[in-house]
Amino acid sequence: MSDTSTAAMATLPDPNERRRPTAANWALWLARRLVLALGTLWLCSLVVYLATAALGDPVRAILGRDYETSPERVAAIEAQLRLDEPVLTRYFAWLGDLLTGNLGLSVVNQTPVGELIGDRVLNSAVLVLLAAAVMIPLAIIIAMISANYRGRRADSVIQIILLTLAGLPEFVVGILLVALFSTTVLHVLPAVTIAGGGAPPWSNPASMILPVLTLVIAVAPYVSRIVRASLLEVLDSDYVELARLKGVPEAIVMRRHALRNAIVPGIQVIALQFAWLAGGIVIVEYLFAYPGIGASLVDAVRNSDFPVVQALAMVIAAVYVGVNLIADVLSILFNPRARTAISG
Repeated sequence: MSDTSTAAMATLPDPNERRRPTAANWALWLARRLVLALGTLWLCSLVVYLATAALGDPVRAILGRDYETSPERVAAIEAQLRLDEPVLTRYFAWLGDLLTGNLGLSVVNQTPVGELIGDRVLNSAVLVLLAAAVMIPLAIIIAMISANYRGRRADSVIQIILLTLAGLPEFVVGILLVALFSTTVLHVLPAVTIAGGGAPPWSNPASMILPVLTLVIAVAPYVSRIVRASLLEVLDSDYVELARLKGVPEAIVMRRHALRNAIVPGIQVIALQFAWLAGGIVIVEYLFAYPGIGASLVDAVRNSDFPVVQALAMVIAAVYVGVNLIADVLSILFNPRARTAISG
């Protein structure tokens, strides 16, 4: 073979070499994900508005018995909700206000919806973040212990406990915790959230322990089982066996090799459970009288306060979409094959 042919072949790219995604590839991928996220939110807004509009006459639902005796209030609410306009016209007007941050007025007390739910959304966000901060490391540690003792008695005990907890609804877990720590057995923690004088609920940390613990118990078993299954698959792979043959301690094999490659499925499950917290938190907050979106949503549905229901539904939908978008980004960062796919 001539020197010229050899030099030409040397300049050809190696087909087996993995291409790294460029900034343009990342930007294009992220733009597509953002478009999908915005499209999902738009569909959610359409479903939420049409669903509330299909519930019947909102004025009659709001006023109840006063519908026949208060024509002035009937006219005021009809004007506020623009009921004299077609439903699609009302929807696009509502959507325009939503995009500009104008959530409208509560038809019950004529308070701006943003002011009415602002503190409640913050309280719920703090509760979810605290639960996630405890749940994520706890679930991963349990999964690592279970995978390390797979096939042994410790693994069997852990799996039985996780399956039992996974089968309990969150309100049952909350009631059991209240009976255990607040009423029947012990009296060490408050059964409801105590926050007086308009102070945030975390001003009394003891009253937040049971709500956080309930959410952790409701979510952690699912995450732990998925991470354990991924760990077992990775621990049986060739490169992990090679690391063991090189004399790498088992703890380092588990932490550096197995967990790093098994965390991607766990990220997706954590995202799903984290998003579930945004909606499932309603029951827990109502159970512990926690001043979050749960109580606001229950009161709004009970009073047929449609603007508040629509705003809270869109907040929950935005959390779902945002968390899943973040999970997609983290999955790409932790998965070399996915990064290679972006560059393709």
